[in-house]
Amino acid sequence: MNILDDIYSCVLEGRRNEVEILVKQALEENVSATDIIEKALRPAMDEVGLRFSRAEFFLPDLILAAETTKRAVAYLRPLLGEKGVTSRQETVVIGTVQGDLHDIGKNLVIATLEGTGYRVVDLGVDVAPERFVEAVRMHKPAVVGFSALLSTTMVNIPRTIDALREAGLREEVLIAVGGAPVTQRNADEWQADIYAPDAGTAARVITERLAAWQKDQEVL
Repeated sequence: MNILDDIYSCVLEGRRNEVEILVKQALEENVSATDIIEKALRPAMDEVGLRFSRAEFFLPDLILAAETTKRAVAYLRPLLGEKGVTSRQETVVIGTVQGDLHDIGKNLVIATLEGTGYRVVDLGVDVAPERFVEAVRMHKPAVVGFSALLSTTMVNIPRTIDALREAGLREEVLIAVGGAPVTQRNADEWQADIYAPDAGTAARVITERLAAWQKDQEVL
């Protein structure tokens, strides 16, 4: 087993107190920071998401893996300059929609996204459509995520999408939606780009859809 395999296993097992030692060892063996991220940390978080979706991993496993990866990323960040943990370093703006004060699911999604290497702007809870519009203008994210836990508040997801459309920003971003009452059918009706059924799979489905979107943009 090589050092990248060791880091991969460390994340899967949530050994957060050991990961910095392994990352330091990898750097001493002349493994690049980018390779550590792309060949160990990111694949490990993808595997965590898959195991979570198959009920092989549970919330404690997800949280420990995300925290382990965040520690590794934090250790590597100074070596990668201002652009962040990867050369492309996408930004994700995320918030719980207006009227909804729940944030547990949102915070888990943030943990997995940051653990996978994204820069996340957390708008918090009870976020009005206008604040999402302002955040998109300010941060220029690749993805905007809307979370809702209640069926009575998820109606504000399409309202927020409409606000982005009216502001001329809809085509500038991918929209991801999720939360307990939200279904794939809802996502389709709202013309969202990404449906994340749970926190464990959010980073993986966002990464997959974003990669396809960026490839399409290059063709255009």
